[in-house]
Amino acid sequence: MVNRMSGAAILIILAIALGHSFAEAPSNLDTILPVRGFAISAPAPDRVDDFIDFINRELVPNNVNTLVLRVDYNFQYRSHPELRDEDALSKKDIRKIVKTCRKGGIRMVPQINLLGHQSWQIELTRLLEVYPQFDETPWIELPEKYEWPNPDGLYCKSYCPLHPEVHDVVFALVDEIVEVFEADAFHAGMDEVFYIGMDRCPRCGGRDKAELFAGEVTRIRNHLAASGVELWIWGDRLIDGKTTGIGEWEASMNRTARAIDLIPKDVVINDWHYERADPTAPYFAARGFAVVTCPWKLGEVAVTQIEDMARFRRSSTPEMRERFAGVMQTIWSDTGDFLDQYYGRVEPVENEYGGDPIECTKTVFAEFRKVDR
Repeated sequence: MVNRMSGAAILIILAIALGHSFAEAPSNLDTILPVRGFAISAPAPDRVDDFIDFINRELVPNNVNTLVLRVDYNFQYRSHPELRDEDALSKKDIRKIVKTCRKGGIRMVPQINLLGHQSWQIELTRLLEVYPQFDETPWIELPEKYEWPNPDGLYCKSYCPLHPEVHDVVFALVDEIVEVFEADAFHAGMDEVFYIGMDRCPRCGGRDKAELFAGEVTRIRNHLAASGVELWIWGDRLIDGKTTGIGEWEASMNRTARAIDLIPKDVVINDWHYERADPTAPYFAARGFAVVTCPWKLGEVAVTQIEDMARFRRSSTPEMRERFAGVMQTIWSDTGDFLDQYYGRVEPVENEYGGDPIECTKTVFAEFRKVDR
């Protein structure tokens, strides 16, 4: 008894000397919140050093361990140079970002929007601009001035998933970007797909929209899996917007939701909700998927989402627990603009959708820091 008490006393003395108490021992970050992510567009070439500084000053100290970087056509592709943005990142630029993230313990997940988001308001993305034959809705012309709603139901165009040549092109880009990022995961986007299985499409017309969506997810997943690369996608098309009341943006109203039972279970779902902390993560986890909850613009919503994810992990069975993967803050503005506003170099621009993405980002970072206490 005396020896045991002496050993305990020694441990207490050592803990005090090291500035710790037993009650305040550091928590295991990866046990409480395995994925602590940040998603943003890739910077312009002249902002790479500024972005690297942000990684070192903000992401690393705030316990961020995953960076989803939306590249799209902002890279000097060798396989299809015709698809490069005019001022695109070089291989050297990306290597600098990769080296910084690896040093900071951050996993990189590059993104190219596949299937949907092939236009934005009055402009096509490079894919449909160069290859108009891939357009799911070639009869719908982009307006001179964009408004929503509109008679065509146009939000963003999609490529036709059944076009016989589209995957030869997009998979070449995917392979190239995975290689340059030395990535073991790739994000295919696939959110807000309003145009799919359109009746006038000679290939997709009359087909089941859920099966079309699931077929495209599965095809992308299988291509990546052959190289040991994990697929990430946004989860909105897999939620029934009518049954849940979530609606057509953060869920599907065009009959794609049934695809959740048709896609491989090793696809990682990014479950985004920006207005409310809709608790749909258990829905995905119960279906067998790893799920990452994603806030954007409302700090109070983000706090609830982080608390929910930690609670789900604490209170779930071992089988379910590991599927509650974590939380990822998302940013949808230009990276240079974001950095200037984040550091107060310019006056904050009022977000047309409400909320404050800068404040929300800082709130999420503060919550990630708390996880380690």
